[in-house]
Amino acid sequence: MDCHSPGQGLMPASFKVRIVHLDGDDSATEEVLDPDFGEAAIGRVAPVDSGLWWIILLRAYGKCSGDLTVQERVDVQTGIKMILKLCLADGFDMFPTLLVTDGSCMIDRRIGIHGHPLEIQALFYSALLCAREMLAPEDGSADLIRALNNRLVALSFHIREYYWIDMKKLNEIYRYNTEEYSYDAVNKFNIYPDQIPHWLVEFMPRRGGYLIGNLQPAHMDFRFFSLGNLWSVVSSLATLEQSHAILDLIEAKWAELVAEMPFKICYPALEGQEWRIITGSDPKNTPWSYHNGGSWPTLLWQLTVACIKMNRPEIAENAVRIAERRISKDKWPEYYDTKRARFIGKQARLFQTWSIAGYLVSKLLLANPNAAKILINEEDSELMNAFSCMISANPRRQRGSKGIKKRFII
Repeated sequence: MDCHSPGQGLMPASFKVRIVHLDGDDSATEEVLDPDFGEAAIGRVAPVDSGLWWIILLRAYGKCSGDLTVQERVDVQTGIKMILKLCLADGFDMFPTLLVTDGSCMIDRRIGIHGHPLEIQALFYSALLCAREMLAPEDGSADLIRALNNRLVALSFHIREYYWIDMKKLNEIYRYNTEEYSYDAVNKFNIYPDQIPHWLVEFMPRRGGYLIGNLQPAHMDFRFFSLGNLWSVVSSLATLEQSHAILDLIEAKWAELVAEMPFKICYPALEGQEWRIITGSDPKNTPWSYHNGGSWPTLLWQLTVACIKMNRPEIAENAVRIAERRISKDKWPEYYDTKRARFIGKQARLFQTWSIAGYLVSKLLLANPNAAKILINEEDSELMNAFSCMISANPRRQRGSKGIKKRFII
């Protein structure tokens, strides 16, 4: 775009089929694919999530079919390495999370998720685990695998420690001291307690919690983003206790997150002046519509995988039953509007492929829960050991202790 190209390893978000005439024969044609790397997208956003999903589904295909020849191909191995090198490249950022622009994932319009959105981090973590399984052992991969393992440890610690919120953590933030200039600061990101929104005080149940949507210096996005939280459960980015707490919160806030059609893409919606400033008065992302608090049936399958992994399939079964009441009669819309998902989305396309696929995958997985294993990442024992070392070395956990501080090299 305008004489500039993104880094090698970016995966196209979509392809257009173009018919071209063969040289020397006007009657003969062939179809070619034109990839869109974001140069034709609305807002010209780069599709960061595309390559991450490709790695995740490449592993799933191998596990499902037993055919490993695809992932072992030289060109496919090269593709995996290109994506990893792009994601693991050094930059100015202080954090192990991926720094991206707004609109770089499923939410592909401006809605205030620039920075380190949870959805990208969950997919990044899952893709790193999947790539580690598939990379062919060779001399050229050693440095890449070492960098991959280091990033996995740092990323899991960062998300579990700093993105997690429940009633206990919320009260801790409420009592934060600010402007702590030191290596052992408790409030590392200088979060001001007044940032806690009024809606969150009522929304947070006594039992349950979730991973916040974004974290940057002096800023926490407290919105609940469904895909990021569900995939954190699936990929084991969230701990076992956190994963159960996320499902506890979904059950406790069923009326807000499911209501008459699963599943809210995020909660709550941006409204009023906040909506005008953050979205730029986007007419498609009006409050409780589309990406701004709309309800998306395709999220059923991610919910189902997360529930099966945690041995709580009844949550997904209830959601599927609610969807079955009307989704077919409504002609399989892309999304639903209003707080309780009572209206078909004002610009929702009907007979939407991924709405149908989300429902079908959920039904098939509930009928055969073992099939969900192709998408699930189990907790890695080596990562757990490294994570435990980092927890014990964290100043937040040591405040007030008089013992000698230990240092760990990860």
